[in-house]
Amino acid sequence: MTDAVEARPGTGAVRHSRVLVIGAGFAGLGMAVGLARAGAGEFVVLEKSDEVGGTWRENTYPGCECDVPSVLYSYSFAPHRRRGGGRASQPEILDYLRRVSDEYGVRAKIEFGAEVGDGRWDEAARRWHVRTVDGREYVAQFLVVGTGALHQPALPRIPGAGTFGGPAFHSAQWDHSVDLTGKTVAVIGTGASAVQLVPELAARAGALQLYQRTPPWVLPRRTSRLAVDRVPVTGRIARALTYWNAELLAAGLNGPPALTRPLEGRARRHLRRQVQDPELRRALTPGYRIGCKRILRSDDYYPALSLPGTQVVTDPIAEIRPDAVVTADGTVRPVDVIVYATGFRVAGPLARLPLAGRGGVTLQERWQRDGIATHLGITVAGLPNAFLLTGPNTGLGHSSLVFMIESQVRHVLAAMALVDREGAGAVDVRADAQAGFHADLHERLASAVWSAGGCASWYVAADGTNHSLWPGFSWRYRLRTRRVRRRDHELF
Repeated sequence: MTDAVEARPGTGAVRHSRVLVIGAGFAGLGMAVGLARAGAGEFVVLEKSDEVGGTWRENTYPGCECDVPSVLYSYSFAPHRRRGGGRASQPEILDYLRRVSDEYGVRAKIEFGAEVGDGRWDEAARRWHVRTVDGREYVAQFLVVGTGALHQPALPRIPGAGTFGGPAFHSAQWDHSVDLTGKTVAVIGTGASAVQLVPELAARAGALQLYQRTPPWVLPRRTSRLAVDRVPVTGRIARALTYWNAELLAAGLNGPPALTRPLEGRARRHLRRQVQDPELRRALTPGYRIGCKRILRSDDYYPALSLPGTQVVTDPIAEIRPDAVVTADGTVRPVDVIVYATGFRVAGPLARLPLAGRGGVTLQERWQRDGIATHLGITVAGLPNAFLLTGPNTGLGHSSLVFMIESQVRHVLAAMALVDREGAGAVDVRADAQAGFHADLHERLASAVWSAGGCASWYVAADGTNHSLWPGFSWRYRLRTRRVRRRDHELF
């Protein structure tokens, strides 16, 4: 179907396309390039903001970078050959995504400032109808949701937080107008964002209070000595070596504790080398298996916590007052600025997007009724011709999410090709195939470190269910998604 605009009285313009993609971050752009390269028909990308980038557009806090080496945290068709290897900063990654959107000609397909309000499946026409919050309507045969997971902040419910009189903001909503020079800054949280921003703040602020509930496992930074920016073959070798080295960790995360003890030993040595104070070292020593929470990498986090102006507070926060943070032991610590480094609502984007499938039942209603279940993290029974990118249980605790995204893009293209070969208009995964995948997935997750490692993390929901991560090797996911099994699907 060619791109067309149809005028309808009273409803404005309706834009038709073969494929509608929501989001222009790593997932959405990867899908757009995949569609363009495959010649899969006319497509439109809806992006709520005024620029591409997703997570890497939203997160601009000091020290923000990716903890996966850039040689792997980039598309295979457009490897990011960062000079000197190593990890890329947020500005570098955002620039990379901008260049990809331009060089592969997909920027022209993006409609910026188009925040999706809802979508519904038209059973008679076998088309998706999607409306933006400002009333624009789009009709497409296939719908691809690439809204991502790490951009909606999760804020803790702390008594009195709303009464604080100074600047207070989440790391993903950094207020660059606030001058932290000489200020007393409270950082709440010790996850990946905190490990990156704490050294920056410790060097700038007059005093830093880090409120820690659970210490993370921290390893030294990974470095690459391969000249990945010189010759293409070196870049391919570097990517392959980095990938298979990361896959080794998957065996430990999904196997017996003995497999990760050498890694724990390395992290303990790193802590001992960088923190001389025995009391502080005890406070920073995790009491759970490495990998249960995301493994972090830093060479300057521990030194920042050892500075005279930095204090690590391990007592729980009882309340926040207009000018102070009060802990459960009754200590009142005056502060000028509060930074929440408390992570994200991982299911937030999907939870807020009403997609009504067969029978008018929305995705949220299905999941509330039956639990969060998908097939391969990509399709949901009852939502024909709809595909999720970075959906439930497709995250990784050991390697690059971009590898998973490319696997999903290939699977989506294969599903569209299957519809065309069969002369059908739509494809829907069978409920029994979805149930079988879901049961096998969670059986494997039950013995993984995220369930049995002795910690509480954002990977696992309050009911103990892991809806975030893929158990095992990422290459197994690539093999599983390589083809679309006809017997697992209904075509009509």
